[in-house]
Amino acid sequence: MNTPGDDNVMLEVGTVTRAHGLRGEVVVQLVTDRLERVQPGSVLTVAGRELEVVGSRRDKNRWLVRFAGVSDRDAAEGLRGPVTAPALDDPDVLWAHDLIGLRILEGGVDRGEVVALQENPASDLIVSDSGVLVPLRFVTEVSDGAVSVEVPPGLFELGDDDDTGEPAGDDGGS
Repeated sequence: MNTPGDDNVMLEVGTVTRAHGLRGEVVVQLVTDRLERVQPGSVLTVAGRELEVVGSRRDKNRWLVRFAGVSDRDAAEGLRGPVTAPALDDPDVLWAHDLIGLRILEGGVDRGEVVALQENPASDLIVSDSGVLVPLRFVTEVSDGAVSVEVPPGLFELGDDDDTGEPAGDDGGS
């Protein structure tokens, strides 16, 4: 299980979309609201390289960023693609990646393990090991290695073939 601030957890925080100008600046479209990611001194991984931010400025809904060692347009052109960074250690924030590996509890009943999170326009979804998708907005508490959820009746029974609670599928007969 990942722990908050675990330096081994790399998160996608944005994308370098293109070079900007002639002096090595790049356009970064952030997918995080943590603006310290692009502040001078922060280190980001771009195109397989760890690069230190030496300058940044907002430009409408994107950021223009300069990295140490990137001083011309040719070097900046090679930085297109995902921007990743280590998970931040902020005990006051529940990070989505911290849910992976937790047990899912509904009314005290163990409903499986969180194996992934899936983006969804209405609400990101918790993906359980049984394939059930639970909107994050249904999470009521996270503690002691479990995520408690309050869901509409029958959500965990979707996909069951009868009232036994057994998953639908091949019964093994011929």
